[in-house]
Amino acid sequence: MHPFTTNRLLLRPLTAADAPGMFALDSDPAVRRYLRGIGGPQAASPADSLATIAYIQAQYAAHGIGRWAVLLRATGEFMGWAGLKLVAGPVNGQRDFYDLGYRFLPRFWGQGYGYEAAQAWLAHGFDVLRLPRICAYADAQNAGSRRILEKIGLAAGNEFVENGTACVWYEAQRPAGR
Repeated sequence: MHPFTTNRLLLRPLTAADAPGMFALDSDPAVRRYLRGIGGPQAASPADSLATIAYIQAQYAAHGIGRWAVLLRATGEFMGWAGLKLVAGPVNGQRDFYDLGYRFLPRFWGQGYGYEAAQAWLAHGFDVLRLPRICAYADAQNAGSRRILEKIGLAAGNEFVENGTACVWYEAQRPAGR
């Protein structure tokens, strides 16, 4: 699991040092707005964020993949996380799929960072990890996240309900020759 970069981002495994940034992210009401159906912890304290990071690190050990920290390359500032994780399921009737996800602090919204991170992880999943299929799902009302998924090439599928929230399923198959 080696860090990699994009034009503006550094992507690397999460560490305990990321707990303050994770706490800011997971306790922000604007960030949490569309997460009811998608899941994810609501941090009540920095200790909750440390526990979340430990859980993600256990995914690294068990599956060799999980969500990674996203840092602004120019400054090293924690922006949020992005990456792939193996989901046992069931979600939308699917099991054992690789889920592409991302979450950023609000001050980084609307600047193309989510798109840049999602595009990098899609390429990493297909070209480096050689995954046959990458999936994602988003709250049906989350137009920004849905736009990113469509822009990177994931096809919208069916709408379904997860944890009482209408969600939209997305997926892409690894293109031939990749």
